[in-house]
Amino acid sequence: DNWAFLYAQRLALKQELPLHVCFCLVPKFLEATLRHYGFMLRGLREVAEECAELNISFHLLLGYAKDVLPTFVVEHGVGGLVTDFSPLRLPRQWVEDVGQRLPEDVPFAQVDAHNIVPCWVASPKQEYSARTIRGKIHAQLPEFLTEFPPIVHHPYPPSCPAEPIAWEACYSSLQVDHTVKEVEWATPGTTAGLAVLKSFIAERLKSFSSHRNDPNKAALSNLSPWFHFVSTQRAILEVQKHRHKYKESVDAFVEEAVVRRELAENFCYYNENYDSVQGAYDWAQTTLRLHAKDKRPYLYDLQELEQGTTHDPLWNAAQIQMVQEGKMHGFLRMYWAKKILEWTRSPEEALRFAIYLNDRYELDGRDPNGYVGKLQDGGMGCLLRLPGCLWSICGIHDQGWAERAIFGKIRYMNYAGCKRKFDVDQFERRYAP
Repeated sequence: DNWAFLYAQRLALKQELPLHVCFCLVPKFLEATLRHYGFMLRGLREVAEECAELNISFHLLLGYAKDVLPTFVVEHGVGGLVTDFSPLRLPRQWVEDVGQRLPEDVPFAQVDAHNIVPCWVASPKQEYSARTIRGKIHAQLPEFLTEFPPIVHHPYPPSCPAEPIAWEACYSSLQVDHTVKEVEWATPGTTAGLAVLKSFIAERLKSFSSHRNDPNKAALSNLSPWFHFVSTQRAILEVQKHRHKYKESVDAFVEEAVVRRELAENFCYYNENYDSVQGAYDWAQTTLRLHAKDKRPYLYDLQELEQGTTHDPLWNAAQIQMVQEGKMHGFLRMYWAKKILEWTRSPEEALRFAIYLNDRYELDGRDPNGYVGKLQDGGMGCLLRLPGCLWSICGIHDQGWAERAIFGKIRYMNYAGCKRKFDVDQFERRYAP
């Protein structure tokens, strides 16, 4: 289910050439830890096995793409290169660096297999809100939301087999924090991801529309760790088959996993300050600046926040859930980020702390939706109000609200409001320190 892979095989078949798949394993990436790398590497093992069954060589190259990929291209006589897409600046820099070092006669194509409607096709500019991008995406879904043709057994074998992958050496090459352990509930790989999708449709989809805002209810897809690495298109295709039974839930899921998710990608692609206060709208920057010196009721440093030792038992429980499970319920992620704004010295510090904690512990961290908007299950965007760090702290894709201390016109949340939404005590007991 990967359009870049499918396009690469199509080119190889047309030219009657072998097909190689390369993954460049960088030693570190933003705040990723062993939790993230372990999930990714175990998923890649499944990819390697599938490639072998299809007569396609899979290569795991240790190092940055600019250092290892051009050499591989030359040594293997590769005739063309196809890569996937990410709107974040670091992966975009990797693509640019590789392009500059490739032999001049090797064409280099990029396919947005990450989104359903390719990011640069969905809109040619930064969109203000879901309202402004929704129609553009829905108008193009008939063209792009289609079934995947199959990857076929490749008829042209490579002249020499791929080097066996020393998986243990992959782990020892990493320069990441090993204290943040892998989680037990999320089994990596395509097979496990499809099993979670199947269980969501069978057990939780019917209540997704009505109960997804309640952290105590099992109504979420739980797909976000897999969505970080693979296309959402398969999930949408499967969920839509049940629209006749669960119309409201299916429509809500499509809104979140397609419209809100692609809105986040749009923001990161067209706004170079997607992870800073400077990326916020003028009204939000102004209101935050006017209230930057307001007295905070509490001040916490990063260590106190990371350890979940604030005065607020609900906030602590949400933080503990994220540390232990690698995910936080989307409704609580909104509350969590807004309280960081309230309890730190400046909006800039709040955003820095929130992004650090999100990227360090969330399995779906280091993703456009972490900066901009989140699914209700801690995955991606959501119906008008679910949080990425810039949504919660800087009002991205939101509007100005009644002015108050610290927040200015940024949307406010408090503990009493949460108690009106769900059984806060039950959640606090579940994730007690």
